[in-house]
Amino acid sequence: MPGNRGQTSLKLKRRAEDPMREFDRLPAELRIWLASAMLPWRPRSVRRTFDRAMARVGNTANALKELDRIEERLVAKDAAAIWGRNHPLATSRIRS
Repeated sequence: MPGNRGQTSLKLKRRAEDPMREFDRLPAELRIWLASAMLPWRPRSVRRTFDRAMARVGNTANALKELDRIEERLVAKDAAAIWGRNHPLATSRIRS
């Protein structure tokens, strides 16, 4: 088990950039969302995903809700892979 990520089936990547500097560059609403996220999102990834959601839905509140839905889907996928489909977090939230 490398680092403090625990067991996961999600992709792990090493990056050369400074994640704290990238975090500080995020808008306040994204920093708040990221601080309470269930998964260890990279600031660049959350910014890219947020920008795509903003282009689709057109406002910050709905884009943040879209980030919540995306994260729930990733957690459900990981829970199903790690603990099996009967795990409470692996319920019907998985949408392909």
